[in-house]
Amino acid sequence: MRIRRLLHHMKLRDKLLLTHLLAVFLPLVLTNVIFYQVTTGHIQSQKIRDATLALESIKGSLRSAVDQAAALSYALYADRTFNEYLSRRYASPSEYVRAYDTYIRQAFSDPDKSLLSELQYKVYTDNPTILTGYVEPLTEEVKRSGWYLQFNSFFVPYASLISSNDAFSLVRRLDNYEANGYRQILKIDLNMERMRANVREHGFDGNVYLVDPGGRVQLSNDPSASQPGQPVMLGDIPISADDERFETAYAGIHYLDGWTLHGIIDQAVVFREVQQSRAFIIVLALINLVVPSLILTGMSRSLHQRLQRILKHMKQVKHQNFERIPEEPSRDEIGQLTSEFNRMTTQIDTLINDVYRADIQRKDLELKRQQAQLHALHSQINPHFLFNALESIRMRSVIKGEEETADIIHSMAVMFRKSISWHREWITLREELGAIRSFLEIQKYRFDDQFDYDIQVEDAVLEEQLPNMIFLPFVENASLHGIEAMPQIGIIRIRVGRQGSRLRFTLEDNGTGMSAAQLEEIRRYLARDDAMGERVGIKNTYYRLKLIYGDRFTFHIHSKEGKGTRIEIRLPLQASMQGEAGDSARDAVTG
Repeated sequence: MRIRRLLHHMKLRDKLLLTHLLAVFLPLVLTNVIFYQVTTGHIQSQKIRDATLALESIKGSLRSAVDQAAALSYALYADRTFNEYLSRRYASPSEYVRAYDTYIRQAFSDPDKSLLSELQYKVYTDNPTILTGYVEPLTEEVKRSGWYLQFNSFFVPYASLISSNDAFSLVRRLDNYEANGYRQILKIDLNMERMRANVREHGFDGNVYLVDPGGRVQLSNDPSASQPGQPVMLGDIPISADDERFETAYAGIHYLDGWTLHGIIDQAVVFREVQQSRAFIIVLALINLVVPSLILTGMSRSLHQRLQRILKHMKQVKHQNFERIPEEPSRDEIGQLTSEFNRMTTQIDTLINDVYRADIQRKDLELKRQQAQLHALHSQINPHFLFNALESIRMRSVIKGEEETADIIHSMAVMFRKSISWHREWITLREELGAIRSFLEIQKYRFDDQFDYDIQVEDAVLEEQLPNMIFLPFVENASLHGIEAMPQIGIIRIRVGRQGSRLRFTLEDNGTGMSAAQLEEIRRYLARDDAMGERVGIKNTYYRLKLIYGDRFTFHIHSKEGKGTRIEIRLPLQASMQGEAGDSARDAVTG
């Protein structure tokens, strides 16, 4: 059912194209994709096998180079006579020279070791009677060298592979025989050119990394991992998730224990040979899609044009344009649809003339009635004579030096001037707060030390436009009903600021508050959409907010008996109201 409903919502041209896709194009593409995947899998497997063999070849070459050095170290380690000459304390330099010529030189140049001519090797000893040659003194400078510090950081009874200053050395202690308390160390330097050639020249199509037990790259054909004197950690080398990774470890070899060989091959290298076939498959698929699509588009054009004409007239109906479609002699389904559309538009036009326009007139009269109610509300307060009288009294108080009385009368005059300014529908927040401060000063004068107030407002919203006397009635209500009946000091706090695209007004008092039942009764009273009443209060102000802002404002009241009351009003700022007004106008045009 869902598929059928989906097909009913598709255009006729799309249905024809879908038929071509499902019956011809997709089977062909699926066949090519399967062939491509199988070929790709075979090539990838072959590449991985080749890379594994190449990496194993590199591993064997590197081990062979190290094994040669290990063989030399073992031969010297097992040579009793050689070790006895090294550990002997010579009475004079001439005695050492005779011993050197007799055996030590021969031990280093033995024909069995001539095949190791690529190696550089020396023995370091702290025997002070031995002179230089193949044997060097174990000086403090040697002890501070990198290879010695690494070798001396652990003790093993066999040779150890040390990497220092971009060179590999096989180092072991010559302690197989009694050394008379002397320390004797054999150091064999491997041929680094041969080691690098082993990494470069074994046909591995990627980067190779020889990593020591600490995870540091000691030898590589990757320039970014071959920094002189600063080994790079293998984990710090950026490796793509798509790259092929290979790893092999040197197992069962004491002097290579913990060393591993890693290989990284770019995925693009693995699939380089299948990219041409992939491009061919893509081109073939595009041809199979484009050519039949053009043919189907040409065949469905006559159907599509007639349906588009009907759709065009349907969209015009949305703009109250009920023009009939010129009918052509046709008996197919599209012709019948055209006839039924013309009949429908005629009926809709009749209904609009008889019903819709009458309803518009009724709503227009209702709007005028509400505007008249609002004007009547504005006319309820118009005390010009009180304002003039208060101004006269204030001037007399100033002349007599009664400054406090003059200030209070001035505050009352400001309020009455505010009350007679109903001809100004919109004022700034600064003006509204001026009237509120005047009222609160009067209350503070009335109750002396039993009343106080605090007003905090963000400077950025002082020039925002809002309806005249929209906050003052709530302040009056808080003072009259919440503060005056209190035995202790009453405090009113007002906070005004911006919250997103809205102006947020918060009024709090510590007055008598209301019970839950009283609070619910007030909320129901405000929610009733009846007449405004005879006096200016929170009901009338709430009704004005509804008339002006509709559903674009929010009003919340919270109260606890004996704790006080909190009112929060959020009004849209003028910029957002203009944007909403523009959207409403566009909706009215398109609706």
